Amino acid sequence: MSARLPLGETVAMALGALSSNRLRSALTMLGIVIGNASVITLVGVGKGAQNLAEGQLSSLGANVLFVVPGNNDTRRRGIDTPKTLVLEDSQAIVEQVPSVRQVAPQITLGETVRARDLSANATVSGITPNFLKVRRFEMAQGRFISAEDLGAAHSVAVLGPDIAQRLLPGGSPLGKEVRIRDQSFEVIGIMAAKGAFLGQNQDDAVYVPLSTMVSRLSGRDPTYGTSLSFISVEAKNEDSISAAKFQITNLLRLRHKILREDDFAVRSQKDALSIVGTITGGLTLMLGAIGAISLLVGGIGIMNIMLVSVSERTQEIGLRKALGARSNDVLLQFLVEALVVSSLGGLIGSGLGVGAVMAVAAFTPLPAAIGLGSVISTVLLSGSIGLFFGVVPARRASQLDPIVALRRL
Repeated sequence: MSARLPLGETVAMALGALSSNRLRSALTMLGIVIGNASVITLVGVGKGAQNLAEGQLSSLGANVLFVVPGNNDTRRRGIDTPKTLVLEDSQAIVEQVPSVRQVAPQITLGETVRARDLSANATVSGITPNFLKVRRFEMAQGRFISAEDLGAAHSVAVLGPDIAQRLLPGGSPLGKEVRIRDQSFEVIGIMAAKGAFLGQNQDDAVYVPLSTMVSRLSGRDPTYGTSLSFISVEAKNEDSISAAKFQITNLLRLRHKILREDDFAVRSQKDALSIVGTITGGLTLMLGAIGAISLLVGGIGIMNIMLVSVSERTQEIGLRKALGARSNDVLLQFLVEALVVSSLGGLIGSGLGVGAVMAVAAFTPLPAAIGLGSVISTVLLSGSIGLFFGVVPARRASQLDPIVALRRL
């Protein structure tokens, strides 16, 4: 009975066979390279999107709640948002909800803002002085809207840095005028850069006193009163968020005389993070699945090429077996060849994938998000695929009858 070949000799023979057919080995490896690069890139992009969204939500502050008009069902169906959230609701919240520290009501409109011969579309928000603290914004120049501005409905405006640069380039914009519709506003401050929030550029916004917004831009509804776009609420601390949400919900139900469905929704940062996590997690899973399909195709390519290789190397296999090689030795050799091709392809593909993720991070707002664990898992997966798809051709090679094979010499 013939002795089993040492593992090192089997590996050396497998590597020699691959090096003697470099072009075929490279083409076989190409499918795995593309598959691994696709998985790493797509998963990295998905994770980057998730991290970006979570980072933007975290910048709101840990204790912030948002009260919005209309319930979740009406907002999902795209129905016009009912004007059921009014200024008196925000006043009631700050006066009657003990777990709330401060409230910032807000009216938001999309308007064209002009300065001299320049114009730009921007979000115009009517706010109160509390907005700065509740929403964690900071000033870069000048001052923010004061209680005096709010009480006297002064025609003043605070600009985001982007729109200030577009409308008032060169020199300080403080003291200059911008026009919204046919109303003039004096620029009293410039916000510090805040970045985008869920696709909306917060640096491309204009802020005016809420009272000025009502008297000069949005108007007051004779039926509902001063309708709000939403209310930002700061809880006293992180532990009181749940209590604040419960108390605000009960208070507004009483104020709005609600018996069935709410005509408002109270959302916390945790709720938003959960929704974003679900969406981006599903996106990452879908992108990973797309990349895995490429990896699967690469595995099928390995099997096809190795089947061809077995057919071409019939004489070699027959000669080895005639000289004493066991079927298991031949099986192991072809499995090693498949493993080397898939693992090396996995390493190269992972390197390309990591490079692609870094390039995406360098040229887009998405942060780089790929860990060593993901790379190792993908390389191991590609090696497993190589072994899985290498079994059929390896078994075929190991089962060749040496006599039949040698007849072809």
